[in-house]
Amino acid sequence: MFRILTVSPGSTSTKLAVFEDDNRVFKVNVMHDTEMLKQFKFISDQLPYRKQTILAELEKSGFRLGDMDAFSAYSGGLEPLEGGVYPVNEIILEHSRQGRTVKHPAILGAQLIDLFRTETGKPAYLVNPPDVDEFQPLARFTGIKGLYRESRIHVLNQKEVAMRYVAETGKPYEDCNLVVAHVGGGLSVSAHQKGRMIDGNDVLNGDGPMAPNRSGTVPAVPIIKMCYSGEFTEQEMIAKISKTGGLMSHLDTDNTLEISKRIAGGDEYAKLVYSAMAYQLAKAIGSYSVVLRGQVDGILLTGGVSNDTAFVALVSELVDWIAPVKAYGGDFEMEALASGAIRALSGKEALKTYTGIPVFNGFAEAIPGKS
Repeated sequence: MFRILTVSPGSTSTKLAVFEDDNRVFKVNVMHDTEMLKQFKFISDQLPYRKQTILAELEKSGFRLGDMDAFSAYSGGLEPLEGGVYPVNEIILEHSRQGRTVKHPAILGAQLIDLFRTETGKPAYLVNPPDVDEFQPLARFTGIKGLYRESRIHVLNQKEVAMRYVAETGKPYEDCNLVVAHVGGGLSVSAHQKGRMIDGNDVLNGDGPMAPNRSGTVPAVPIIKMCYSGEFTEQEMIAKISKTGGLMSHLDTDNTLEISKRIAGGDEYAKLVYSAMAYQLAKAIGSYSVVLRGQVDGILLTGGVSNDTAFVALVSELVDWIAPVKAYGGDFEMEALASGAIRALSGKEALKTYTGIPVFNGFAEAIPGKS
């Protein structure tokens, strides 16, 4: 039996869980004093404070760091890298402190488990970090030279449900083609080709289907006109894309339970908007099925909205002719961190080394006059 401590830092809290093999035996979301957090000039300055609150919570629950066989964290801020399990090394720590790709407390994940590793001598791993980018070259192009698509997808949860599905079918993840959609506040869809996420929508920058609080793809010229109308600031326009778009924009809420109640009560506009989100998701699934040349072993839906059987049915009736559809409602982030660490400890998955060299260089080698 392997005992794993999983860690996922958020803006004002840190999620913790302890797993004994696949069984979760402890889970808590440790809330941090917001006034205390404001005292730290840099995010990495929070490290000692967060560590102490985590250790106190573990002690209350009867666990100690020394009881663990490994530590596994959700941790961002790294250069784009391949998916996999990465032992924390000095380059990871340096890039985490710098926050190469994001300035968010998620950069503390690697730093926290490295402290635990130093204290106990047990291994510390990152599993499918949010900076994973496995896009094929053709997926990167837009119609404007110099603007390239990057992988911003719910990597950890998507890969976890993909591995769960293939385990049920008896085929290795590396032998399967899947279309996976995470439907939460944001909505990411991607094509998984033999273990690699070769294409997907940019969930942060307004690409893909609309979501509960994100706009998804909107025609560019009307957006440009709004930007230059003088009515909105830059931050307000970004919010329309990333915080107040989608269902929130149309229905003044991103709570799908509330929307479902409104639909049941006869709200025809709510029904139309909710159906439109399912319609857009189905179109995206179809497009990524084309990326896989129609050879799709399964279509998987995950994230909180995938708990809604009515929404799953709306999507399924449009795409189940492509491949079987299965829903894994909810978020399996902590489970994914634990299962990755267990695969590493048991030798079922080879470890990868983070070098800090981005997997994508902007086609510098292919453009004439560049090197």
